[in-house]
Amino acid sequence: MTILFRRIKPQSFPITIDLIAQFLGIPKSMILRAEPWAYIIFVHRRDKGGQFISYRKLKLWIESIIALIKKTTTLDELWQLGLWIRQECKKFNYTQTVLEYLRSFWAKQRDDLRSLAHVR
Repeated sequence: MTILFRRIKPQSFPITIDLIAQFLGIPKSMILRAEPWAYIIFVHRRDKGGQFISYRKLKLWIESIIALIKKTTTLDELWQLGLWIRQECKKFNYTQTVLEYLRSFWAKQRDDLRSLAHVR
């Protein structure tokens, strides 16, 4: 379990059948039920049996990282969060699109915090 996983606590995400169906690109009628487990979601499907989904693949996960970035109030906090994000991304092979998305929010927060530091 990574530091980000402990901070985000994805087990508390509001996981719905609609969300899972949209993520999988299937009709929700194909899903019998979904079980949020400690590190993954187990989806019972009519057509395939069981399927595992990582919390890290969900849009809620990325939005949670963005929320953490936006909540930082100091450059030191932001740098530390950046290190955790970098470790997370290396360990779990995030797509280039997601990496660029996270970098853009991180850089904007860095610039905002730097400009606030100059105003004081």
